[in-house]
Amino acid sequence: MLLASVWIALFANWPLWKAMANLPEMGQSRGIFFITAFALMVAALLSALLSLVAWHSTVKPVIALFLLAAALGAYFMGTYGVVIDSSMMVNVLVTDWREVRDLLSLRLLLSVLFLAGLPLIFLWQVKFEPAKLSQQLTRNFLVLAGSLTLVLIIGLLSFADLSSTMRNHRSLRYMINPLNSFYAVGMLIHEANAIPNKPPAIIDTTAKLLPRSAKTKPLLLLLVVGETARADHFSLNAYPRATNPELAQQDVMSFRNVSSCGTNTATSLPCMLSHLGRKDFVARQQEYENLLDLLQQTGLAVFWLENQAGCKEVCDRIPHGFAKHPPKGIQHAAGVCEEGECLDEALLTGLDARLASLPQVRRNQGVVLVLHQMGSHGPAYYKRSPPTHKPFQPECKTNVLQNCPPQQIINAFDNSIVYTDYLLSRGIDWLSKQQANYEPAMLYLSDHGESLGENNIYLHGLPYALAPKEQKHVPMIFWLPPSTRVSKGIDYDCLHHKLDEPLSHDNLFHTVVGLVGIQTKAYQTSLDILHSCRSR
Repeated sequence: MLLASVWIALFANWPLWKAMANLPEMGQSRGIFFITAFALMVAALLSALLSLVAWHSTVKPVIALFLLAAALGAYFMGTYGVVIDSSMMVNVLVTDWREVRDLLSLRLLLSVLFLAGLPLIFLWQVKFEPAKLSQQLTRNFLVLAGSLTLVLIIGLLSFADLSSTMRNHRSLRYMINPLNSFYAVGMLIHEANAIPNKPPAIIDTTAKLLPRSAKTKPLLLLLVVGETARADHFSLNAYPRATNPELAQQDVMSFRNVSSCGTNTATSLPCMLSHLGRKDFVARQQEYENLLDLLQQTGLAVFWLENQAGCKEVCDRIPHGFAKHPPKGIQHAAGVCEEGECLDEALLTGLDARLASLPQVRRNQGVVLVLHQMGSHGPAYYKRSPPTHKPFQPECKTNVLQNCPPQQIINAFDNSIVYTDYLLSRGIDWLSKQQANYEPAMLYLSDHGESLGENNIYLHGLPYALAPKEQKHVPMIFWLPPSTRVSKGIDYDCLHHKLDEPLSHDNLFHTVVGLVGIQTKAYQTSLDILHSCRSR
C-alpha cells in the first residue's frame, strides 16, 4: 500500500510536478523544496485513503483501481493539458465509442502499461497472509494516523507557499492524481442528489403561441447546434484564412462576441436551451423543461436530428432521430457515412421527408428543426471533413496532437470549420426552397470552443473559471431572408449594429421565443437579440 502511494505520487503525478516546476516562483531552491514536500503530502494522502480499505480481500483490487485511474489521468492531463473536475468526469461518463476510439493511441497504451502495468504485475505476485482483525485494525490505524500527521506537519511547515500556490494557480487543485478523479465522482454524486429526482418542471403552463396574420406563413427555423467551433477561426469574424467561403456569399450575420455557457457539451447543451441563464442554471435546485419542450407545448412541430454522442437528455421529450438513419427509401451519398460514423452532411439527407413526416396541424403553426453537429470534435479533427473540403494542407492526421506541428493541427481544425461552412450554406439553400410554404430562418450557435495548443492546452472541458477564452468564445450566425424580415418586422440594418455586442448562450432561449412569437412569463426582452430591432 505504501509502495503504491509513493509510486503514484512520484510517477503518475508527473503532469502536476511539470506544471509546478514551470511556475515562475518555483525557480529557486525553495521551490524545489516545496515541490518535494508537496509530493510527500500527496503520497501521505494516498496512503491515508488506502489504509481505509487495506483488508485482505480488498487491498489488491482497490490499489489496482488507484493505479489505473492515475495512469489514465496522467496520460490525458499530460497529453492534452486538461484537468479533471466534475465537468470533465461528465464528459467521460457520457462519451460514446466513436469519441473513445478517437482518443486511443499507442502512446496511451504505453503510458498505462508503464504507470499501471508494471506495479500491477508486482502487486499480483505478492502473497498476503490474512492477519487477525485486531492486528489489521492496529496496522491500518497507525498508517492512517501517521499519514495524516505527516500531511499536517508538511502543511504547517509550508503553509505560506501552499496557500499562495493553490490560491494563485487553482488549476493545480484539479491535477492531484487520482484524488482529482475520485473527488470529481464524489461531486457528481453530490450534485445528482442535490437536485430532486423527479420529472422536470414545466417552464410556464400558460405559455401560448401568439396568432399570426393571415397574410403570413408559418416559421421554419433551422437551429444548428455546432460542436467545438471557435469564433476566432471564422473568416466572417475577421480570421485571415478563408474558412467561410460559402457563407460569405450568403446574406448572413455573424455575431462576434458570444460566450458559451460551459466548456463541454454535457454542460453547455442543457444550459443553452434553458430559460434560466448560466448563473441560475448552475445554482438551480430543480430540473426544468427546456426551449424545445416549450416550443412543442405551444403547438409547434419540433424535431431533433443527432450526429453526435447524444442530446444530453434535452430532446428526450420531443421527436428525435439520428443522422446515420435516413428516412425510409432514402440513402446517404457515397462516402457520407462509413464505419458507423457520419459526416455532418448526413444531417441534410432526406430533410424534405423528415419535414413532411411531422404532423400537419403542428407544421401549420411553425416548425423548428434542430441539427446537432459532430462539427470540429477533437482530437481527430481530420475526420470531421471529407477530402473535398480540405483546403489547408498538410493537416494533422493523428489523435496524438503532440506528434504534429502546431500548424498542421490548425490546418485540420480549420478544414472542419470549412466543412461546417459548407453544411450551413447548404442548409440555407434548402431553407430557401421552402419559402412557398414557410417563412424560413437559420440560427447557428456552437456549444463551446477548443484549445489548439495555446499554453500547451488542447481540447476543451477545463473548469469554466479557469478555461481560456478559446474554450468559451463561440460563433453565432443568423440568416433571415427578406420575406421573413418583413413577416417578423425585423430591421436587418439595426441588427448589423449589434454584431460586436457582448452576447452569450443566455440569449438563445429568449431570441427563439421572440422570433417564434410565444407569449410566456419566462421571456425577457433584454435577452432577445431581435427585440430592439423589431418594429412590431
